[in-house]
Amino acid sequence: MPGPRSGLAVLALADSRFPGGGHVHSGGVEEAAARGLVTGIADLREFLYGRLHGAGALQAVFAAAAAHAAARGVRQGHWLRLDAELDARTPSPAQREASRAQGRGTIRAGRAAWPSPVLSELVAATPRPHHPIVLGVLAATAGSGPREAALTAGYLAVSGPSSAGVRLLGLDPFAVNAVVAELARDLDGIADAAASAAGLDPADLPAPGAPALDLLAESHDRHHREEVRLFAS
Repeated sequence: MPGPRSGLAVLALADSRFPGGGHVHSGGVEEAAARGLVTGIADLREFLYGRLHGAGALQAVFAAAAAHAAARGVRQGHWLRLDAELDARTPSPAQREASRAQGRGTIRAGRAAWPSPVLSELVAATPRPHHPIVLGVLAATAGSGPREAALTAGYLAVSGPSSAGVRLLGLDPFAVNAVVAELARDLDGIADAAASAAGLDPADLPAPGAPALDLLAESHDRHHREEVRLFAS
């Protein structure tokens, strides 16, 4: 059973104040709001449910697998394979870049809070690993298991987008928090499934997908690049 130290680590990793970059990403809410797909609490509820069972489930699986690998000690080649398999399950280049950017930020913070040779081995194998993999390594370093790592990853998959709903749409924060709380049972189920698969070969890990999120991410990235070009000109 995880002890007090590991419990604190899980809470810290899921905290919006932890400088890993998770809460600066809207998770698709910004683009969905711009298209009129998310306008209120009911829309946000559906969006978060879909995100949790798509992108959130995928991130939970790889966070759990990384925690499992870190706890038992693996060679650098395993980290390369794990990172490549998550790449293969993330069709959107914009989503891949966002995940690696969050991973980089989490590495910097994690080195200060939970320095470990395993984290150094991960970075030596793949200098810009995906965020869920970094998350799993840090959780394991602090003494948490695969399920706790999966819970953290799943929660982050909806907490950032829910905050974006408040920030971008001016939604009632109490109502938004209630929507996140409604997902507790779904999050538990996703964490259980992720933990049960954590020991599989990287190629055999589940591959839940969210094509709509991939399309929203690419659209948002294209609009951002167009805005940058217009500003620069």
